This record gives sequence, C-alpha cells and structure tokens, in this order.
Amino acid sequence: MAKKKKAKKKASKRLEAGGVDEHVLDRLYHVIDGRKGADPDTSYTARLFSRGRQQIAKKLGEEAVEALIEGIRGDKAKLVGESADMLYHLLTLWAAVNVKPKAVWLELARREGLSGIAEKASRKQK
Repeated sequence: MAKKKKAKKKASKRLEAGGVDEHVLDRLYHVIDGRKGADPDTSYTARLFSRGRQQIAKKLGEEAVEALIEGIRGDKAKLVGESADMLYHLLTLWAAVNVKPKAVWLELARREGLSGIAEKASRKQK
C-alpha cells in the first residue's frame, strides 16, 4: 500500500512540475484492453465494448468534433479535456480492432522527417 502511495505521489509531482510520463497512452491502452468482457454495468469502457465497434467509432467522431470546436474557439482548457476524451476513445477503437499502440508508434516513426507532401505522394504510389 505504501509503495502505491509513493508511486502516485511521484507521478503527481511529475505532473505538477509539467512533466508527463511518455508511456501514459500505452498504459491507458492496457487498461482499456483489459476491460474487454468486463461488466458493462460497472465499467464505461466495458459498456462501449458491449455496444460494438461502430458505436465506439461514432463516439470517437463525436469527441473529435468537440475537440475541433474547442480548437476553433481557442479555449485551451476545454481543448485539453476534449483531446483527452478523443484519445481515450481512439485507444478504445484500437483495442476493439486489436491495433496495438506500438504499430501506430512505428508508423509515426517511419514518417518522421518526411514532409507531409512527400508522405502523401508515397501512399499514392503503393
């Protein structure tokens, strides 16, 4: 129990200092993936899984629109919150389709250093 409190306190201090653990999305994905088959009455994530991939994708779209709206409005605090919601729902969709975060990180690394124009052109050649 004391170890858990220390870890939580350390993470809290890191966040207060402006630091972010670089693996938070990986950890969140594992939590989400672990909710597959859980009781939909006790877990929002399990409820999403029980409703199916289309509903998860629809919810992601709704969150993306909300983030877009806050981006246009320029409300940074609300954009942060909506971005977190959007990322959560994106990770939930990945878990529903069995896309592992590492696959996305590798694709981003592959694209690193390419201009957007060159990257799009390479897709057309395939």
